[in-house]
Amino acid sequence: MDMEFARNMIVDFIRSNIEDSGLGGAVVGVSGGIDSALTTYLTAEAIGSKKVLGIHMPQMGITPAEDVLDAEEIADSTGIEFKVIDVNPILNTYIDSLNREGQETSSLVEGNLKARIRMSILYYYANTLNRMVIGTGNRTELMLGYYTKYGDGGVDIEPIGDLYKTEVRELSHLIGISENIVSKVPSAGLWKGQTDEEELGLSYEIIDRILEMLDRGCSVDDAGKTLNVSDERIDSIIGRIDANRHKLQPPRICRLKDVRRPDI
Repeated sequence: MDMEFARNMIVDFIRSNIEDSGLGGAVVGVSGGIDSALTTYLTAEAIGSKKVLGIHMPQMGITPAEDVLDAEEIADSTGIEFKVIDVNPILNTYIDSLNREGQETSSLVEGNLKARIRMSILYYYANTLNRMVIGTGNRTELMLGYYTKYGDGGVDIEPIGDLYKTEVRELSHLIGISENIVSKVPSAGLWKGQTDEEELGLSYEIIDRILEMLDRGCSVDDAGKTLNVSDERIDSIIGRIDANRHKLQPPRICRLKDVRRPDI
């Protein structure tokens, strides 16, 4: 891929979508990771830093301190307005209100709730400021459904949604994002010690190669032999795609046209 051309296309995409919507700017969730860093840089380039609000939403005690520092570095480098909002008080209020029986909840349940709280915060500020919520999901995450429905998947546009994770790294190098952010171990930050690649079972480099080959119509067997990956590993990737396909679709509607009276 011609990364400079891709950069210009993404910048134009962001600018035109915001202009066409009649909104006055953008709100971006800045986690301190590479995806949100790249999205923030490109959004600031598209519409100017003064029209971009970056919000870092750590869970104090869970989110690594380096993430807060990296998010601040991204904000300083781009010159955007920046807020830090601890999600702990909101999360605890939810859990205390909803779980009065004291039932045990899993890390996944609380992680998804946390992601949806973050989405609500972004839209609170977007609605207040008449701005657009800019998503930070990449093609790898979107294809795998590796995000929370109506959480980090709840956005207005996905500017880097056609870049594989490895391409996100390549474009980030081109733009000059600091190496400590580019090389950071990817994590959704939904619970302590969570990493993307451990949860997915393969490195992003291998996952991207698998997805590229499947996109080109290669068989599971050919992909496995080429990449020296077991069929079970590849099947797990395909299974994740199939199971999460609904996340990319609008909610289904029960269509009643066959029972609706023609005079209505």
